[in-house]
Amino acid sequence: MNIENTQSQMRKGILEFCILSIIRRGEAYPSDIVEEMKAASLQILEGTLYPLLTRLKNAGMLTYRWVESSSGPPRKYFSLTEKGEAFYKELDQTWQELSNGVNALTAKAESNS
Repeated sequence: MNIENTQSQMRKGILEFCILSIIRRGEAYPSDIVEEMKAASLQILEGTLYPLLTRLKNAGMLTYRWVESSSGPPRKYFSLTEKGEAFYKELDQTWQELSNGVNALTAKAESNS
């Protein structure tokens, strides 16, 4: 079995939730999302982020606005829609359930070692 593949699949499963968590706190520019993810030791490339943001926007979870930039082209800032906020809350509930379950199982595994 390939550990890198398994690790990648685990990260992909929580990527959307993490991105929505960042945007939920306020408007977010994609490169700021990348930096915040890196600061949390969750690596993401802009080439991965942009298609995900587009998919979430097309699904009605996100909206965006253009902001003029003094150092180049206008910037697209993303924010959650009402639908996105409801979706985030469902993901948060799912995360809490998964996290609690995994923590309970791994704690038992560690105490039996």
